[in-house]
Amino acid sequence: MRSRPLISRQKSLRKFSKQRKNLYVATWEGVPATIFQVLLQGQFLTGFLLYLGASSSQIGFVLALTTLVNIAQIGVAFLIQKLPSRKWAMVTCVAVHRILWTSTGLIPFILPKDLWVVTFIGLYTVAFIANTAGAVLWSSVISDLVPARVRGRYFGIRNTVLNALGSAVLYAGGIVLDRYPGGHGFFILYVVVWIFAATNIVVLFFYPDTHFEKSEENKFLPMFKKPLHDTLFMKSTLFLAAWLLLQNLTVPLYSYVMLQLLHINYQTLSLLNVSQTIFMMGSFYVWGNLNARYSNKRLLLWTLPIIAASSLIWGLLSVLPMLLVLFTAHIVFGVGIGGFNQLAFNFIIGDTPKKERPMYMAMFAALTGLSSFFGPLIGGQIYGWIENWPHWTQVYGMQIIVGVLMLALALLLGRRILKDE
Repeated sequence: MRSRPLISRQKSLRKFSKQRKNLYVATWEGVPATIFQVLLQGQFLTGFLLYLGASSSQIGFVLALTTLVNIAQIGVAFLIQKLPSRKWAMVTCVAVHRILWTSTGLIPFILPKDLWVVTFIGLYTVAFIANTAGAVLWSSVISDLVPARVRGRYFGIRNTVLNALGSAVLYAGGIVLDRYPGGHGFFILYVVVWIFAATNIVVLFFYPDTHFEKSEENKFLPMFKKPLHDTLFMKSTLFLAAWLLLQNLTVPLYSYVMLQLLHINYQTLSLLNVSQTIFMMGSFYVWGNLNARYSNKRLLLWTLPIIAASSLIWGLLSVLPMLLVLFTAHIVFGVGIGGFNQLAFNFIIGDTPKKERPMYMAMFAALTGLSSFFGPLIGGQIYGWIENWPHWTQVYGMQIIVGVLMLALALLLGRRILKDE
């Protein structure tokens, strides 16, 4: 058998070495990004808003804003076709997001209290408008950096490593807020956030400026219509948007329920979220390996009953010890949501045409973002309406209703839409 020429092997090795370097950069960039995001979202975001004096409906609105601005990704997907460099546009957008979000930590120190919440919402909104542009650019770049043959396993490993780090940061942040309650604790967290936000921006400079295969369309409307005319893509996307509307009625407000209604401290809340993350990490490896054998859509379908079950488990608070139920619900949710997020991402970067991928990504983000916006917004309003209802309706009644609706949606429509063609 003839061996390949030496020059051909050398080119192959250089290409492999370059790919490996790019994957290392993408992985290490996630380290400061994870620390930054963990300390500013989830329970810490809810806690900081409560510290600023926000109501449940305001908290729901803030949690929903990050998904509403995803609609802007459609415009971004068209505009990036005109860019000479995706990399530097990505660095600029991400830097604006990081700087504006970290600046919210200064609000209690420089403004009167009656302006705290409204100023936070203003800065947060502009920050996430920049972030939605950065997200399109990053997804476009990373889909070109990661070869299709290793996508499932690479993102499984990357997500596992970063979520392990996130778990440690989450727990440490909870300890800090319990030991230093109020403004002192949040000041400490924001100091750490400022350091790693700056680090994240610097590491982004090391991303390669890869070749961009642009759309064959150069006008907005024809490009916009490409995903709309893809029937299989649109059916799947609209179904997942409906699913996320239901899911986000309650899930983003779990921290509110546990902090405000169950009076759980930050350290215990951190342990609950760490347990969720640990099982989510383990599921990444499992889902990644399954993805080598089964399609993205089929595996997405398998995740839905798991997520619905995690919501129904909250109903056991009526008969079982609180922490046992909460840990179980978080663990089951971690397994389900880990698979859902990973497979949904693989779906939009793997099951879509490469040249049109930015618009496909934008369409997916816009439709799921719109539904995810109304989810926590409606959920926050409902919690405000039922404030004087029996305590159980606020603590686990909502979760039971939502869990039943999600299970019905998965069984009645999911099996028909998320199937192999």
